[in-house]
Amino acid sequence: MDKLQGGSFGGVDDLYREVILDHFKSPHNKGKLKNANTHSEGVNPLCGDQISVMLLIENDSIKEVKFEGHGCAISQSAASMMTDVIKGRLIKDVKELSATFKKIFGIEDPEYTTTAPLDEIGDAVALEGVRKYPVRIKCALLSWNTLLESIKNHEKKEGSL
Repeated sequence: MDKLQGGSFGGVDDLYREVILDHFKSPHNKGKLKNANTHSEGVNPLCGDQISVMLLIENDSIKEVKFEGHGCAISQSAASMMTDVIKGRLIKDVKELSATFKKIFGIEDPEYTTTAPLDEIGDAVALEGVRKYPVRIKCALLSWNTLLESIKNHEKKEGSL
């Protein structure tokens, strides 16, 4: 079955398919981050997606980010897009951007609020069409939820020093 005809994309709007495919075929920031000081792993058992997010955090900022994993086009392209958006940003801004990303799916994050405009999430706005397919929203959110878990791991570690 063609990935664009109800396969991996599940009918995502034509306008954004090319952006999603580009990130899936040529993911940005994919690989192991050898000098990471925090990481987390996430799994979507429904789809079989797996993501590992590795961060180098310095001075409350994400200096470097990489991800590894496998899964559907939505989960893998979302991870690629996320790394582009968060690199070089302050942790507090990344949390807000995560809430902005969740908002495109109609999800209000109880932990983080956002006033960030949609253009702040870059190419990730291309995943907005996934909202029409609730079962696929978990695929799109996997990398962002794993990112937040990685940040929490770092904050716990820093708090214990």
